[in-house]
Amino acid sequence: MFKEFKKEIQFGGRPLILETGKVARQADGAVMATYGETKVLCTAVGVKSVNPDVDFFPLTVNYQEKTFAAGKIPGGFFKREGRPSEKETLTSRLIDRPIRPLFADGFRNETQVITTVLAHDLENDPDIVSMIGASAALTVSGLPFMGPIGGARVGYVGGEYVLNPRLEELENSELNLVVAGTREGVLMVESEASELSEETMLGAVMFGHKAYQEVIDAIIELAEACAKEPWELPGAPEGADEVSAKVRELAESDLREAYKETVKSERQDRIAAVKEKVVAAFGEQEADGNLVAGSFKNLEKDIVRKDILNTGQRIDGRDTKTVRPIECEVGILPRAHGSALFTRGETQALVVTTLGTGQDEQIIDGLDGDYREHFLLHYNFPPYSVGEASFRLGPGRREIGHGKLAWRALKPLLPEKDDFPYTIRVVSEITESNGSSSMATVCGSSLSMMDAGVPLPKPVAGIAMGLIKEDDGFAVLSDILGDEDHLGDMDFKVAGTEAGVTSLQMDIKITSITEEIMQTALAQARDGRLHILGEMTKALSTAREGVSENAPRITVIQINKDKIREVIGPGGKVIREICEETGAKIDIEDDGTVKVAAVDEKASEAAIQWIKGITAEPEVGEIYTGKVVKTVDFGAFVNFMGSKDGLVHISELAPHRVGKTTDIVNVGDEVKVKLIGIDDRGKVKLSLKAVDQETGEEVTGDEKQASAG
Repeated sequence: MFKEFKKEIQFGGRPLILETGKVARQADGAVMATYGETKVLCTAVGVKSVNPDVDFFPLTVNYQEKTFAAGKIPGGFFKREGRPSEKETLTSRLIDRPIRPLFADGFRNETQVITTVLAHDLENDPDIVSMIGASAALTVSGLPFMGPIGGARVGYVGGEYVLNPRLEELENSELNLVVAGTREGVLMVESEASELSEETMLGAVMFGHKAYQEVIDAIIELAEACAKEPWELPGAPEGADEVSAKVRELAESDLREAYKETVKSERQDRIAAVKEKVVAAFGEQEADGNLVAGSFKNLEKDIVRKDILNTGQRIDGRDTKTVRPIECEVGILPRAHGSALFTRGETQALVVTTLGTGQDEQIIDGLDGDYREHFLLHYNFPPYSVGEASFRLGPGRREIGHGKLAWRALKPLLPEKDDFPYTIRVVSEITESNGSSSMATVCGSSLSMMDAGVPLPKPVAGIAMGLIKEDDGFAVLSDILGDEDHLGDMDFKVAGTEAGVTSLQMDIKITSITEEIMQTALAQARDGRLHILGEMTKALSTAREGVSENAPRITVIQINKDKIREVIGPGGKVIREICEETGAKIDIEDDGTVKVAAVDEKASEAAIQWIKGITAEPEVGEIYTGKVVKTVDFGAFVNFMGSKDGLVHISELAPHRVGKTTDIVNVGDEVKVKLIGIDDRGKVKLSLKAVDQETGEEVTGDEKQASAG
C-alpha cells in the first residue's frame, strides 16, 4: 500500500532518519525526520496558479508543537493548542530565513511549509530536526527550490566545539549557535555566546558548516530515489527586456540625483516621485504593473550597489566603515525605574526598564517542561517610526524575533538571580527607524538597565553589517541603512562587549557567502562595536549604585522550611493578610528563602518582623509584646510572636495578690510578657509580673489598660 523511502545517517553521534511515502502523501513533499526519539513531520505545498496581483514570493513557514509530543495536556480552559508560542514563532523564522533565498527567481506561487513536532525526547531540540526535514520535503516536492540546505547546532564546552549538544549539555556551554546553508556556504546564523572572540565564533560557524554537509548528501540521495517531477522554472515575462530598458531611460538620471539626498524622508519622497513619473509614462495597458515595479527596483539596486563598489561612498555620504552619529541619554522618564534614549543617525530607540518581584516572572509552558523566566525584553515597532499609518495588531514575528535577538545579546551579562533578586522587564519602543533598530535596542537596553541599577559588569552594544557582492568584488558596510538592507545581500548583526561577542545573527539573500566575507564582517563589526561602546560610556559608564527610589526594595531572609506552611496559612490566609496590612509583596521558595519587596522601607520592615514573629521559636527569659485574647478566672491567655499563645497565671499578673484577672488586663490589651517556662507538653508560661520586676517599674492594672487603649 505504501511506497516508502528511507535514508539514515549518523549525525553528531546519533542517528538521523529521513522517511517519505507513508504519511501526508497528498502534500507536494512530506518527510518524517527523526533524531534520537524526537520526531517531526515536515510538509511542503505550492499552489499551482499565480496570483497576478502579487509582486513578491508568498512563502509561509509554520513550526508547531503538539503537547502530546511530550506526553502533556495543554493548559487553559479549552485544553487544546492555541496561538503560536514564542518558541514556535522563533523556530518558524529560523526555518524560513535559510530556505527563502533558494527559491528560483521570479517564482511567485504561494508556498507553505509546515513542520509538526510529534515526539520530543527532551534531549534533542526539534528546531534543527524541523529545519532539516523542511529542506528534505522541499527537495523531494518538485518545487523550484535550489537547495537542499543543511543545519546544525554548535556548542562550545571546555574549549572544544560540540555538534548538536543535547539540551542538558547546553546548560554548561559557552555558546548556543545554529548555522544553516548549502554546500557552497552559509546562509543563516543565530547564536548566544558568553563574550567569545570573533575567531571562536567564526570557527563555530565553519565547524557547523562542515558538519552538515553529510546531511545535504543524505537529502540529495533521498531525492534521487523519490523526488517528484520538477515544476517548470518561471521564465522572464514577455517584454521584460524592453520594459527594463525603458525604465532605465526614464528614471536613471533622476534616481541617481534622488539617491544623493542624505535625509531618508526627503530621499524617499524624491524616489516616489520618480517612480510615479515612470508608471505614468507606461500608462495602464502598455505593460504589467508588477513588471514595471520590478524593473524600477532592479534599477535602484544597480545604482546603489555599483556606486558603493565603484566609489566606496554610500547613500548618506559615509564610507563603508563609518558609524552614523550617536546620541545617548539616560534617566529621561522620571517615574520609570530606568530609561534611555539611544539615537544613531535616523534610528532611535526609547528603552524603559521596570524591576519587579518573583510574582512578575513569566511562566513558560514548553514541551521540555515548565520554567520561570525573570528577564523579559519586548520590542515594539510602531508604524510612525517609519512615517506610516497602519492598523495595529499584537506583536508580529519580526517584533518577537528582534526582541529575542536583543534578549540573547544581553542575557550573558545579567547578574545571578541570587545576587539581584528582581524580575527585569525591558521594553524597547522604536521611535525612528532607518536601519538596525534591533541593535539600537541592544544599546538602549544596556543603558536603561544600568540606569535602573541592574549591576551589569560592562555595557553591551550591537551593530548591523551589510554586504554588496557582485561577481568577485564585495564591500562590507558598517551600520547599514534601511535602503542598504533592502537592496543589499546580507544582514549581519553582531552584539557584545569590549571583551567579546554575546550574540550573532546573519541572514544572506544570495545563495551563500564565504569564510573570507564573514571574517571581514566580524573584524569590521568589532571596530564599530567598540566605537559605539565609547559613545555610550559618555552617557553612563557603569551601573548606578542601588535601584531607583521608585523601584521596590527586595530583602531576602531565610526561614526554616518547616515554617513555610505557617507563614502561608490555610488557603494563603496569613500571607495574604501580611501583604494587605503592610503593602509589601512576598515570595516564598521551597528552600525557605523569603523575598520581601516594597517601595516603602517601613512596609518592608513591618512584613519582615511579622514573618519573623511567625517563624521564630520562643525562648525562655525573653520579653515579648503580645495581645490579650482571652481572660479566665485563673489568668489570661496572651498571643505573641504572631502565632504563639501562652498563659499568664493570675499569680503572675502583678507583684501583689490579684482578686480578678480583669482587674489587671482585659481582652484586646497590648502587654509585655516574659516567657518563664515551657512544660513537657509544649505549653507556654508567661508573666507580666516578671517584666515589671526586670524593668523596676510598678505598672498597675489601670495604667496597663490606659496604655493598651
